[in-house]
Amino acid sequence: MEEFRRSYSRLCRESGAEPQEAVLQQLHQLPRGRLDLATQSLTVETCRALGKLLPRETLCTELVLSDCMLSEEGGQARRGGSLCRFLSRLSNFCGNNLRAAGAKALGKLLQQNKSIQSLTLEWNSLGTWDDAFATFCGGLAANGALQRLDLRNNQISHKGAEELALALKGNTTLQQLDLRWNNVGLLGGRALMNCLPSNRTLWRLDLAGNNIPGDVLRAVEQAMGHSQDRLTTFQENQARTHVLSKEVQHLREEKSKQFLDLMETIDKQREEMAKSSRASAARVGQLQEALNERHSIINALKAKLQMTEAALALSEQKAQDLGELLATAEQEQLSLSQRQAKELKLEQQEAAERESKLLRDLSAANEKNLLLQNQVDELERKFRCQQEQLFQTRQEMTSMSAELKMRAIQAEERLDMEKRRCRQSLEDSESLRIKEVEHMTRHLEESEKAMQERVQRLEAARLSLEEELSRVKAAALSERGQAEEELIKAKSQARLEEQQRLAHLEDKLRLLAQARDEAQGACLQQKQVVAEAQTRVSQLGLQVEGLRRRLEELQQELSLKDQERVAEVSRVRVELQEQNGRLQAELAAQEALREKAAALERQLKVMASDHREALLDRESENASLREKLRLREAEIARIRDEEAQRASFLQNAVLAYVQASPVRTLSPPK
Repeated sequence: MEEFRRSYSRLCRESGAEPQEAVLQQLHQLPRGRLDLATQSLTVETCRALGKLLPRETLCTELVLSDCMLSEEGGQARRGGSLCRFLSRLSNFCGNNLRAAGAKALGKLLQQNKSIQSLTLEWNSLGTWDDAFATFCGGLAANGALQRLDLRNNQISHKGAEELALALKGNTTLQQLDLRWNNVGLLGGRALMNCLPSNRTLWRLDLAGNNIPGDVLRAVEQAMGHSQDRLTTFQENQARTHVLSKEVQHLREEKSKQFLDLMETIDKQREEMAKSSRASAARVGQLQEALNERHSIINALKAKLQMTEAALALSEQKAQDLGELLATAEQEQLSLSQRQAKELKLEQQEAAERESKLLRDLSAANEKNLLLQNQVDELERKFRCQQEQLFQTRQEMTSMSAELKMRAIQAEERLDMEKRRCRQSLEDSESLRIKEVEHMTRHLEESEKAMQERVQRLEAARLSLEEELSRVKAAALSERGQAEEELIKAKSQARLEEQQRLAHLEDKLRLLAQARDEAQGACLQQKQVVAEAQTRVSQLGLQVEGLRRRLEELQQELSLKDQERVAEVSRVRVELQEQNGRLQAELAAQEALREKAAALERQLKVMASDHREALLDRESENASLREKLRLREAEIARIRDEEAQRASFLQNAVLAYVQASPVRTLSPPK
């Protein structure tokens, strides 16, 4: 504020004048953005300096210049382009004797300024010159921020009131207008009364002390009462819409949070599926490595068998002296070795077939998992579509309810206006219309309640669908884990069987080595070993058959589970189709309700237009009757005057006759 004072002093000295002490004192005591220069005689230089400095001062929001007796030069200094940007909220120019130039300057200020909200112009002379006041009214019509205007004691005539009426028709922000103690008269009052129906924002108009008849004042008060009721209803509607918008925003946030949670759970499930697929791939690789190791072990065993066969051939050559028994034993050993080789080959083939079957089962399980994932994605897409449809239906419901409420309120206001104007002649029709409006509101409330119940049902169905989806996913995961565990068990069993077979083969090789050391007793021992090998081979064949049966049972269980999954998915699809049909039926019902509402609105419009025409006819009839009454009263007054004149003439003639008659002279005194 010190800088503001210094700049004010500097501008005054530059213009060749000394700064005023009263202004400096007020600038020093500036309370909360209010500059009060009331009852101060401001010079032209002071006005110019303030006009240059005030636009750059952001702290000053209220300017009081009442009873300053500003001259026309001061007014010219005030109405610079900078002052228009300065006046932000409140300004007071009371008692400054502003005339034509001041009115024009204020009109230009109102055209340019977009922040002033209250303007006090009491005890001035703005209405003395009609042209200047017309420019002021033009600025008021173009202004879009002023809410309160005080024009008391401004010598405003009926022409100025007509200009104000035109300005009020174009203005959309003015709420309070004070025109007390002017010269508006009957014509000005009627002009202001006629402009009020086209203005929807003005709710206070003071016209006391303007020589306006009582019926016009009562009509203006009635219009102001309607505008106040309209303002209160508009404020209530704004508050309700604000609350509803907050609730809708809260619901949207909750839905977005739920959607994000669902997406997170889906992402986690996808990550788990990817991890399980990676683990299965790693397990398949491990199985492949184990199979390769087994192939290498089998090759080593084959090499050992070949070595043993060579050793047996050498032992046969050495044991030719033992005779035919040894030759027969060697032949039996060769046949046994060939059989064992064939059995080993068959076992290898069976192991390869088992591995191929296991790989096929794994691929089938992966394909089933992919199908289940696709089905889950389709269900999620359908769920999202249903959520979007629900959201759209809710938006349409809220918009329809708001529109219907607004239209019902407007219809009630129009009906109230028509009731008050038509009075006794239109009471029956107004009561019927009120009953129709109440019936419509009840019907709309019932429809809103039904729609809310349907929305709640749809939300319950959505929750049930989500639970069913979670159950299906959990079942799929559990079944997949069981299948993996069964595969692991089958692989472990195969490994154990192969280890047992290898152990048996090693035992056989040891027995063959003992047979080479002891040639004679080897034949008997080899026969015993061959018998034991046959029994073991039979046992292994039985075990292989049991494993094959177990695999077939597992495949049957998997097929049954797949059939159950397909049945569940088909059931879910049927339920979704039924829900879609219900939603479509509800949408059709909503469209029918909309059509009914549109038809009712058209009926209301037709009825309102009919009532307006009837009112206009009645008003024209009333005006014609008033004119006839006025003419009759004039004729009656003229006849009375003529009769009075005739009576006076007759009285004078009678008196003159009586005075002139001789009977008066001869009659004795009473």
